[in-house]
Parts: sequence; structure tokens; C-alpha cells
Amino acid sequence: MSEPLNRRSRTITAGVQRSPNRAMLRAVGFTDTDFDKPIVGVANAHSTMNPCNAGIQPLADRAAAGIRAAGGMPQVFGIPTVTDGISMGTEGMKFSLVSREVIADGIETAASSQCMDGLLVVGGCDKNMPGAMIGMLRLNVPAVFVYAGTIKPGNWKGVPLTIVSSFEAVGAFQAGKMSQEDFDGIERNACPSVGACGGMYTANTMSSAFEALGMSLLGSSQMASPDPEKADSAAESARVLVDAIRRDLKPRDIVTRKAIENAIALVMATGGSTNAVLHFLAIAHAAQVPFTIEDIEAIRLRTPVLCDLKPSGKYVAVDLHRAGGVPQVLKMLLANGLLHGDALTITGRTMAEALEDVPATPRADQDVIRPFDKPLYAQGHLAVLKGNLAPEGAVAKITGLKNPVITGPARVFDSEDECMAAIMADRIRPGDVLVIRYEGPKGGPGMREMLAPTAALIGKGLGESVGLITDGRFSGGTWGMVVGHVAPEAFVGGNIALVQEGDSITIDAHKLLLQLNVADEELARRREGWQPPSPRYTRGVLAKFAKLVSSASKGAVTD
Repeated sequence: MSEPLNRRSRTITAGVQRSPNRAMLRAVGFTDTDFDKPIVGVANAHSTMNPCNAGIQPLADRAAAGIRAAGGMPQVFGIPTVTDGISMGTEGMKFSLVSREVIADGIETAASSQCMDGLLVVGGCDKNMPGAMIGMLRLNVPAVFVYAGTIKPGNWKGVPLTIVSSFEAVGAFQAGKMSQEDFDGIERNACPSVGACGGMYTANTMSSAFEALGMSLLGSSQMASPDPEKADSAAESARVLVDAIRRDLKPRDIVTRKAIENAIALVMATGGSTNAVLHFLAIAHAAQVPFTIEDIEAIRLRTPVLCDLKPSGKYVAVDLHRAGGVPQVLKMLLANGLLHGDALTITGRTMAEALEDVPATPRADQDVIRPFDKPLYAQGHLAVLKGNLAPEGAVAKITGLKNPVITGPARVFDSEDECMAAIMADRIRPGDVLVIRYEGPKGGPGMREMLAPTAALIGKGLGESVGLITDGRFSGGTWGMVVGHVAPEAFVGGNIALVQEGDSITIDAHKLLLQLNVADEELARRREGWQPPSPRYTRGVLAKFAKLVSSASKGAVTD
């Protein structure tokens, strides 16, 4: 090659004038023959704080060895993670979305300061994926994402379990619908291995979508974390990355509007998490690709739900993997005109080329992936609702419900904790519409996920008969008559701040409507008397996030 492979890091490693830099690199294993090799960052999210990330170290080790074998010099650095499943329902959950930005900032800081030529990120829990992708796109050096893998399903008395089983058991046990034996059995058996939460929740949604985006190897996202093929995939990702460095194939060459549309189509087809809406708006922002919440609704209307996956379906991620995985779903979308086949992948091949050997129809010996002409639902499940309660939009997961329409009296709570207390005290009745506000990006701050109250409603048998709206978020494990990401949020004076106890509210997924049935004149009167609350945090990372963060309708970005 006429130009050294290490285009960026040569500023550190080349020449006598850089001898102090070279001396420091010698201390971490560089020899005379290594200074002309590309320096490749391995962002390692290993942590023993959660099962999602506890299996990452062997994957990072295999990736580093693979980079070295392919002719690169791996440089490993750590990135933080927040344990959503443990922090859920606590003040700690406010740090979850914030961690997306911290991860992106950390990757940008480490890789830029060391002039790295490429980047491989190994991540597991929910915000690892979007944080990594935002960081990759800011850097725009050749990069690949390696998912830590999914957890294997638990089992209690022949029933497959996920972490959401534990949350729903809380409501069922408190309502007298579950024995102490079953309650304890579910808690003890829900998480039998390392790996991310096993349904098509946020971690598996985002990892799957990264295959469709072209930034992860096809077939890699639904492997179980403990299985040998997961580590083999990490090594292969490393080889592919070093080849991408040689060809100078960068993230913004791959993450185009077509690629983002492919990713959203995959999210719809697999019944993925509402959080994908927020994260892909942020990813598009980092990629400098024009993409709006209205674009997501347009993709929903043309994309069927093809996979019967938890939380509202039957199967888990490892079942999807055995049935053909993401490549099978992508090929079905491609064969039916719903995927851009000319979008690039990290391998340098187009999506159509990468899927060439995948059959256009799913195997007949499984029912995880439905035939295209017999979908689970004819249209996607993540709907964008608007109305006077959400003029900028709100996001609802509308599948799995017998009738996604409700009009009922508002039960108003100014925090998740207040609402949870009311649910557990049996103060909620069928037909109620719960309003949880001041939990948005600025108001929370941090836009907490509401798995605890929504799972408690399911456990108490109220999932089909009670509505819930919030300017916060929902876990990927949430299902029911729920609407999140309401924008503008209460803290900045959105109409959700003006709702009073007993007001009539309509959620209508058919009409894509979220409406407060109160006259405009009355809302204007209430607004005159409304005052924004004092910030809940005035110092530290949450205070900084609250000052910088945008509306949820813009992806809740901070730059």
C-alpha cells in the first residue's frame, strides 16, 4: 500500500520526534514491528454488575486476539454500563438513558485521544448498543459492534421464563393470584446464565437492528452469550474490522438513510422495543442523516410483524436464532420489497449480496417466524400517536391487545413511585388512564423506564383494561395499553402537565390519537396558573444531562 494502514495512529507512532509516545506503547507490548500496524480500540463493557455484561471479557479477549492475528494492534479500554433490570423502579433508573450519552462520550474520548484507526465495541445491556453506535458515528473510523449475546431462558414447572416474568410475578403475588412457592421459584430461575434479557426487549432489539443496519455480522445478534459460537463471532468480527480498516470503510458510509430504514423495518418485523424509536432518532442525528419520528410511522404502516416473540408473544431470542435468526427475517423483507438491498454492510458487501444464500421463506418446522403472507400482524406494532397531549408525538406498542382503544378518567401521578404505590395498594380500577409525568428527559431527569408499574398491572390482571401514558419510557419488556415518550414533556410545559385528576383521556391506536378531552379555553386557563417545578438535580451528571438534553421526539440527544 502506498499509504500506511495506520492512517490516524501514525501521528503517535511515527518518527524520532514521537519517541516518548513510542516508549509508552512499548510498555504495553508494542515491538519494533508493531508501529506500522493500525491501532484498533476494543471498547470493553465487561461488568459483573449484571448478567448482560458479565460474559463479555472472554469475547473481548477473542476480539483482541483476532485483531492481532489480522495484523492490527488491539488497545482495550473500558466503558461503563447501567443495569436496567436491577435499577428498574428505583432512582438509579434515571441514569440508564444518561449512560447512553456517557458511553458515547467515553468512546469518543478514548479513541480520539489515542488516534485509533478502528474500533470494536463489545456490549450487552440496553444502552451499550446505542451508546456505542453514537460514539462510532461521531468518530467515523472503521468500526464494528459485537453483541455480548442473549441469556438462555429460565424454566419453572415447564414454563419458560425471562426477567419480565419476575416483574409480573410481583403484581400477581400481591393480588393473591400466585403462591409463595411459584413466586420464589420464578425469582430463583428467571436468569439461568449470563446474557441480556431473553425476549425481544431493548438489548435484543438493538442488537438485531444493528445487523440490519450493517454494523454487526449477520446472524450474530441472537446467539446465547455462553455458547462457543458467540466467541467465534467476536473473533470473526475482529477480522472483518481489520479488513474494513484496509478499505477505509467507515460507519457513515454504512449508516445511511437506507440503512436506518432497514433497521426500523427489522424492529417492526420482530416486534421490538419502543426504545428503538428513541435510539434510532439519536443514531440518525449522530450520522447526520435526516430522519424523523414521522418516518418511523411510515415504515410501520408498510411492515408486518413476522415474529412471535416476547413480551407479547411466545418465544425468546434463542428460539429466533434457531429458526433462522435475523438473516431469515431480513431476506423475507428483501424478497417482498421492504428492504434496501443496496445498503452496505461492514463486510463491504451489500445487504442483498450478504443475504444471497438465505431462503426467501422460513422453514416449515418452526413457527417463531411466520410466513410473509401469514404475519402475526399486518402492520408494525410501534405506533406514533399525536393529539393535544402529544403534539410532537408519543410512542405506543399496539400489538398483543384485544382492543387498543380506551377513554377513561385520568389518575394523575407526578412520579413513577407515586403510581406504583397506588397500583400495589389496589387503588386503580379497570377503565382508568394512569398519567405518570415529570419523568421525561429533563424532568426526571433521565426518562426512567416504567416496567415496574406496567408489569404490576399485568400481574394484577389489568393489562387490557387500564391505560398508562407517560413522558418517561418503557422497558422493552413492557406490553399493554401504554403510551410513552409523550412530547413535549411536563417539565417544559407540555399539556401532560395540565392534566387533572378525573379528566377524560382517549388513547386510540386505530386513529393514532392521544387526546385530553378538555376544552382549549380550559387548558389555556390552567396554563396561566402552571409553574415549572424546581430541577430535581442541580449538580452532577443528571443535572448536566437535564440542561443539555433535547425532546424525546428528537431522540433525547445531548449534542
